[in-house]
Amino acid sequence: MREFDGRDVVWVEVDASDRKGALSSDSSSMLEHAAVTALDALVPLVCVMRSSGADIVEGFSALHGWGRAAKAIADCSGVVPTVFIVDGPAVSGPALLLGLADHVVMTEAAYAFVSGPTMIAEFTGVQIDNDELGGAASHARYTGATSLVATDLPSAIDLAAQLLAYFPSNNDEEPPTWPTDDPIARLTPEAGELIPASSTGSYDVRAVIRSLADDGELFELRPRWAANVVTALTTIGGMPVGVVANQPLALAGTLDIPASQKAARFVACCDAFNIPIVTLVDTPGFYPGKDLEWRGMIRHGAQLVFAYGRATVPRICVILRKSYGGAYIVMDSKKMGNDLCIAWPWAELAVMGAGQAAAILQRRATPEERAAFEADYAERLLNPYIAAERGYVDAVVEPADTRQVIGTALIALLDKREQLQARAHDNSPL
Repeated sequence: MREFDGRDVVWVEVDASDRKGALSSDSSSMLEHAAVTALDALVPLVCVMRSSGADIVEGFSALHGWGRAAKAIADCSGVVPTVFIVDGPAVSGPALLLGLADHVVMTEAAYAFVSGPTMIAEFTGVQIDNDELGGAASHARYTGATSLVATDLPSAIDLAAQLLAYFPSNNDEEPPTWPTDDPIARLTPEAGELIPASSTGSYDVRAVIRSLADDGELFELRPRWAANVVTALTTIGGMPVGVVANQPLALAGTLDIPASQKAARFVACCDAFNIPIVTLVDTPGFYPGKDLEWRGMIRHGAQLVFAYGRATVPRICVILRKSYGGAYIVMDSKKMGNDLCIAWPWAELAVMGAGQAAAILQRRATPEERAAFEADYAERLLNPYIAAERGYVDAVVEPADTRQVIGTALIALLDKREQLQARAHDNSPL
């Protein structure tokens, strides 16, 4: 147990000076004891990992110890925050421990993989080095296994401290309130000014988030993986919130498999630790493609639906521009159980856009007839007022009022409680 950035945590380090940190049964027992202590004391667990894997010399006992450590860390899940800092190798079993953590911070010198270059070369004939296979840059870009990348260990420790500052010590506590001089009623007209006049124009949704956040501060997680959705921590009125937002700069903000996984994992983490969720919606739907469907778009898309559907923390949805089709439901729509759903005046809520609808319903029409259909479709259906009349949107608000509306709702939802269904656990579509 030690003090870390003003709070108690259980801190454990795997030392790489002896055989590159090979995990013996004794060192695995140390990891297990740290996780058990964190769970008993209800404080976060921080682990600095540098390990080449289970100790080959010790054999089966080392594997047994690693398994006990994995079980103890799994027991911490959803009860106390767990953060792993990787500053060297994390190979085989220790690599899998990273997958159990809530968040992973890797230094640029770190690497992690289950099967290393030697095994890959032996079984497949492919030659690859440690960095290309499992370096921090590879995990940041391709796998999403790391939440943040730091230049060195001191920077990684600092990032871990910043991350934990948004989280309570355990799931029975509320997130810590941040001091701020930014008025909760501050008007945000600049948020609306960021949206292009064209419905197909792109913009950086992170600028919208900063305009709504206290002092323009944004702590983005997994920024390089699945860039078509942004997941970030920030505060509004000093209250920590998790933000999920479609990113029009990447794939036009459509949802694909990595984006669904990234957002679902983030929603589940926020829900576990009582962090309210603000969802900013601007998506034309799911990204179409045979490859995506064959890789399980149904199953992975359902992960995001499931994460929102079971979340019990305060949830606020803001429809910035487009919200079409299945993605409308997936991005925390009103009927998914959010607490407040608001839309900007130019928001478009529909099964699909006017052009797509015309392509299906006006296949044999002349160009003039199709243009007239699109104009009528847009005027009658592509606006938030129809949805508001039917109860699918709680209010249509001006962008300038958005921060005030969100902040007021968060205050009203501070004592939100839901009756949980009695069950051993849910059956998430993993």
